[in-house]
Amino acid sequence: MAFQKRKLVPPAIIIVAVGLLALLSIMRPQPPQRQTERPPVLVDVIEVQAEDVNFLVAGQGNVEAKHATMMMSQVSGKVIELSPNFVAGGFFKAGEVLVKIDPADYEVALKTAKANLAQAKAQLAQESALAKVARDEWESLQMGEIPALGIREPQVASAVAGVQSAEAAVAKAERDLERTVIRAPYDGLLQSKNVDIGQFVGINSQVARIMSTETAEIRVPLSDRDLAFMNLPEPGDDPSMAPQVQLTSEVSGQPVTWYGRLVRTEGVLDMNSRVVYGVVEVADPYNRSGDLHEQPLRFGRFVQLSIAGKAAQNLYRIPRYAVNQDNKVWTVDGDRRLQLQAVDVVRAEANQVYVSSGLNSGDKVVLTQLANALPSMKVRLPGDPLPLPQERASAKQDDDTAVKPD
Repeated sequence: MAFQKRKLVPPAIIIVAVGLLALLSIMRPQPPQRQTERPPVLVDVIEVQAEDVNFLVAGQGNVEAKHATMMMSQVSGKVIELSPNFVAGGFFKAGEVLVKIDPADYEVALKTAKANLAQAKAQLAQESALAKVARDEWESLQMGEIPALGIREPQVASAVAGVQSAEAAVAKAERDLERTVIRAPYDGLLQSKNVDIGQFVGINSQVARIMSTETAEIRVPLSDRDLAFMNLPEPGDDPSMAPQVQLTSEVSGQPVTWYGRLVRTEGVLDMNSRVVYGVVEVADPYNRSGDLHEQPLRFGRFVQLSIAGKAAQNLYRIPRYAVNQDNKVWTVDGDRRLQLQAVDVVRAEANQVYVSSGLNSGDKVVLTQLANALPSMKVRLPGDPLPLPQERASAKQDDDTAVKPD
């Protein structure tokens, strides 16, 4: 009997241990459960305000001289003198002597022409005297109407023609003599020279290529889209009222700015590029008349242009990347929820767009690129505190309700 009781002891111990373990498990305090809800996403915004805008049209082009001339020799002869400024890159003034050609032959020709003129004048005086004598004799005889041949009218006319021809020859000889001296037609610089001391040049020989430094020009292509935002000058308009242009380029690694005006367009649409070229003028590009510019604007330099365009009122300026392809933007309302808003884009530039409608002053446009944005989704702005767990749970429930289909 005692043996049988001993057999019941181990099971009883096991049953009691299991019971105590179960009791302790029930009485153990439960650990707090963590909230797995993520806080609302943080987004950057820009608060837009209506503003008046003066549009700027961008362009680019090369600086060229308004006047460039290939100097030609109008007489032939040997070059006997050159100006000290007759070198590539040399500057000169209007009327300055650049090249002298040996004038000896032309001085002789002028003397000969003057001698022939004197002889022709003497011949005319002789014929005029003979004509007067013939007229007096005919009138004394009272033989009626005087014939032209009788008073030597043909001889006098021939003598007059001889004087005129001699005078023309003298004028030509004087011009030829003057042309032995080649002068600069304007203030400029020498781009290249083609003659040197002792060289023989013929008529129409190329002497040098020169460029005017009084005015520089830049041809800038303008599309129809650009023209819609510009006030183009008309023929006869005051040049001082033409649109102002800012030119920018790097000189020795530093950005330099010059200023000019869009004075005209070429008026013909380019058949290949479908653009019209505007012409920007910059006065005194080499600062020869004073320190008009920060640095000289050298011919051949490539510049970026910013042309003053039309003015517009009550536009909103926002970064270009904030606008979707379908011209819509995300905004944040007062409850920190996303709203998708359609906007009317007036002009799109490289980095920004101008909106005329669809926004109001004070609207917060989202700049952050959101991959899975949905209308009425809760977001946070910089400076907003993190919501409490129960607030996040409530916001999550609201988000689920907002996006749940009907």
